[in-house]
Amino acid sequence: MDQVIDAYSPKQIAERVKSSGIAKANLPALQTLTLGALAGAFIAFGAMFYTVVITDSSLGFGPTRFLGGIAFSLGLVLVVVAGAELFTGNNLIVIAWAEKKISSKQLLRNWLLVYFANLIGSLGTALIMHLSGSLNSGGGAVAITAIQIAEHKVSLSIMESFFRGLLCNTLVCLAVWLCFSAHTVTGKILAILWPISGFVALGFEHSVANMYLISVAIFQGDTAITWLEFTQNLLPVTAGNIIGGSILVALVYWLSYLHKKR
Repeated sequence: MDQVIDAYSPKQIAERVKSSGIAKANLPALQTLTLGALAGAFIAFGAMFYTVVITDSSLGFGPTRFLGGIAFSLGLVLVVVAGAELFTGNNLIVIAWAEKKISSKQLLRNWLLVYFANLIGSLGTALIMHLSGSLNSGGGAVAITAIQIAEHKVSLSIMESFFRGLLCNTLVCLAVWLCFSAHTVTGKILAILWPISGFVALGFEHSVANMYLISVAIFQGDTAITWLEFTQNLLPVTAGNIIGGSILVALVYWLSYLHKKR
């Protein structure tokens, strides 16, 4: 067909996100956990790809980070197109909650199940990556890059971690939002590419990506990073992710397109 299909309008996107949120909140626990573990693995694949791409790059800081961001986009492409439950993207379920289509209990249930499953998927993939020996590629250069990434993340202050998490999930949820405007797989991939490569290039913090990026360095054993530091990074980053996705994207668009003045 030669017919051009226009993107869904912002109001239509809001309605589609609401319907998706209702469906996600009502998924059975086993399905939610399974799809959540898949999302943790998918984001880990994107993080692996990012680590390899930036290793020994001679392009300079900006171009290297941009290219790495494009590589990292693989993770969200897999989540959206193949199908999985990602905690950061599921912050958009707040639209269904604001519309009173799901309860606070349903919202928190989804977030807790998905976050736990993302963690299991990320840690399991990090362990497998370590056992595979793939980090020894490039004469061990990839392992060095992985450790440097993790060391930088755990060196951030609580405030830096929180606000980088906030900015990150604003862009991640905008990427997911834009996917709801698309009619085709190609359209979804293009919608993902720019916001995700942007947050990576800008150095923002994604909780699920950090589950992999920090734990894989710990498994590698060539660093003094501890599981306590892993947790200390995840807590403020996760809080920032929630504020960025739930308030700065979901609630803002709910107020703009779905909220009806009483």
